[in-house]
Amino acid sequence: MIEPRPLVAMIHAVPPAHRIAEEAFAREFPQATIWNVLDDRLLDDARGAGRLTGALRRRMLRLIGHVMDGGAQALLLTCSSYGEVVDTARTLWKVPVLKSDEAMFKAALAGPYGRIAVVASTPPAVPAAVTQLEALVPAVRPERPVDIVTALSEEAAAARPEEAARYLADALRAAGGAGADVILLAQYSLTPARDALADLLGVPVLDGAGAAARELRGLLESDGQTAPAAAAVTP
Repeated sequence: MIEPRPLVAMIHAVPPAHRIAEEAFAREFPQATIWNVLDDRLLDDARGAGRLTGALRRRMLRLIGHVMDGGAQALLLTCSSYGEVVDTARTLWKVPVLKSDEAMFKAALAGPYGRIAVVASTPPAVPAAVTQLEALVPAVRPERPVDIVTALSEEAAAARPEEAARYLADALRAAGGAGADVILLAQYSLTPARDALADLLGVPVLDGAGAAARELRGLLESDGQTAPAAAAVTP
């Protein structure tokens, strides 16, 4: 059984992720108490440096340490740019820590999908998503081939959900991906277009926040976790 109101922390680098992730957890994991932490300079500073510097990694680890010290029983990093810090965090704390889209990629690879489409509205999101998806293939589906197709529509970034869905669908068709078995949204900001895109193309559309909420619910339920484990070290 899930402990009543488990505390799930989420660390955000952009304000819109806060609302989208909270809506996903309200839908998929309503038992959770959500703790939002926002540092809205994380993404700009990483872009300015051109990479994740040691200082930025330490800064994220301090934020993670902050929520762990505060009793978090699970953590979701909603910014894909800082996903590699999760690998370090998992060696320091013994509670579930998820990268932004990790659960979505695992769900897609574990499903009965031969052709997976990744759609985005910002260029950097495409290679980042494909890299993470391909890295999970050996662990999740080593015996089954997967065909990955990508599509980018920068017009979708500022569009209303229904209009964004049309832009993404058109981009996917232009990229030869209309026959995909499932579509993955490479950014949390595209989540509002999920249902409209599924209706347009007639295939399942997965979003990162919803998949993360389902995975954390399953992990906390199976572990029967009631309190956070102690940190191995303090960053």
